[in-house]
Amino acid sequence: MEKTEEQKANYGLIGKNISYSFSRGYFKKKFEEMGLNDHVYQNFDLTSISEFTAIFKNTKNVKGLNVTIPYKEEVMDFLNDIDPAAKKIGAVNTIKVSKEGLKGFNTDAYGFKKSLEPHLKKHHQKGLILGTGGASKAIAYVLEELDITYSFVSRSGKNNGFTYDELTDDIIEEHTLIINCSPVGTFPDIEKKPNIPYRKINEEHLLFDLIYNPEETAFLKAGKTNGATICNGYNMLEYQAEKSWEIWNK
Repeated sequence: MEKTEEQKANYGLIGKNISYSFSRGYFKKKFEEMGLNDHVYQNFDLTSISEFTAIFKNTKNVKGLNVTIPYKEEVMDFLNDIDPAAKKIGAVNTIKVSKEGLKGFNTDAYGFKKSLEPHLKKHHQKGLILGTGGASKAIAYVLEELDITYSFVSRSGKNNGFTYDELTDDIIEEHTLIINCSPVGTFPDIEKKPNIPYRKINEEHLLFDLIYNPEETAFLKAGKTNGATICNGYNMLEYQAEKSWEIWNK
């Protein structure tokens, strides 16, 4: 007899326009491989964070949730407790549901650090973070842990950072680690790339793109053409997903 929804262990991803989601496919495969036939992972596509509480009314036995853009910061207002690291980062991408309530964590930082470290060289002392959204906060947190100084780059120059127009050849030469946290270059707009002086990127540079679809973004292609080491966001997503699973099962 098929289990009712109430008996099933329900997990899911909160976001907006997330039909492309990595997480749903990843956990579906994981549950199949582990023989967890009573585990379900679904997308909760919300038009507004105000719909968050309805998830628990409409879906029984929710055990854990992932959170993606644009709700990593807004969701924090709905939580009973927040892990100190996530509080410091200022963004939550994993929620553990228990009798004590909802507790928020950030596994983006863990995933990024694990996927970045194998590529780091001693000369990667200065970084540029392209974008200032929720994901960029976890990136900044990791660079601080690794003693890499960094500046944000955005259209407005917020967080005491540069605007794209202010990026000179010298700034690019000096900052040999460049991380794209912006959505520029995501499928289907795969020909687009952040507006930076690519001509000054060389073999000293490491370019990391949080985007994983396409596998090689226009940003990474431009870096690779100039001899830079490149890395996309796929491994980061795998690491953060596994960390989420670990948190839900503690």
